Amino acid sequence: MIHMLSSFDLKPGEDWKVLVCDYDNFLTNLRAVDMIIDAGPLGHRVEDTPMDTDKARTQSCFSLMRFRDRAQLDAAYAYIQANTQPSTATHLRMYRRLTNAVFLCWEDTNLGKDTT
Repeated sequence: MIHMLSSFDLKPGEDWKVLVCDYDNFLTNLRAVDMIIDAGPLGHRVEDTPMDTDKARTQSCFSLMRFRDRAQLDAAYAYIQANTQPSTATHLRMYRRLTNAVFLCWEDTNLGKDTT
């Protein structure tokens, strides 16, 4: 499984509730065309704890999406880049509300696990 962490800030004057609604619609559209396995809700950073040690990045908002494999991840990227409706319109509405966006992907490993 591949995971994608999106970290970002909301532009000044943008409404969090509107972003959440667009995000939920975006996920519904991606699920309908089998472009993601699952995704978590949007969240806010909890930086006033010693568990948050990342001083290099200041983003305050996050989301986490999960993809079956590299093929699904790449297909989702191509789907969005191809301006396929309705997901692309929702993605653009969300993205225009963001600033300081950074995306990080990683893949699960099975090291040390019996896969039989």
